Amino acid sequence: MSNPIKILLAEDEPALGQIVKESLETRNFEVILCKDGTEAYQNYLEKRPKLLVLDVMMPKKDGFTLAEEIRKRDVDVPIIFLTAKSQTKDVVQGFHLGGNDYLKKPFSMEELIVRIHALLNRSQKQSKDNISLGKFTFNYTKQLLVFGDDQQNLTHKEAELLYHLIKKKNDVLDRSEILKKLWGDDDFFNARSMDVFITKLRKKLKKDENVQIINLRGLGYKLIC
Repeated sequence: MSNPIKILLAEDEPALGQIVKESLETRNFEVILCKDGTEAYQNYLEKRPKLLVLDVMMPKKDGFTLAEEIRKRDVDVPIIFLTAKSQTKDVVQGFHLGGNDYLKKPFSMEELIVRIHALLNRSQKQSKDNISLGKFTFNYTKQLLVFGDDQQNLTHKEAELLYHLIKKKNDVLDRSEILKKLWGDDDFFNARSMDVFITKLRKKLKKDENVQIINLRGLGYKLIC
């Protein structure tokens, strides 16, 4: 069985939250259940889920406010709103704030799961093309790094390394793990080769000062954006 897909569920009704959590876990999802918007935002920052299911009406921070804050950091993570609201203006507001789908309570678990899979499949298809990275757009398939009208061609290894850095954005990319994955071995000579590629990527990314690759001695690298 493949590794569980991490989902953040923000729902302030304990019974409903637990039912949804347990149902998703039987379908090979790892569910982070949060009881309010503040707790959900902190867990989003720490655990980086692949998809968010947000109740709109929550204490401390509602789902719309939470989605708006998350979209300032991440324009790609799929968001599904759960709500008892059904007025058109509420639906429009949800999409305007960055929601990808909208499910009205009460809902069936099968419908929620179908929508989750649809968004994850769409996200996966788009994940290697036109990835936003600060002011850059990175196209993994074409091995292109675009900044405004300027296009930089990347080598296959540069594109692979940047793609894996982006997947772990604002988190540590383990040095030994990525060496074994891209170079086949984590020996000294391969490590020196990877350092050279990191230096090349830093030069290509220097046009946006908010995008940095930092070295964490003994651990690996972190792409900050």
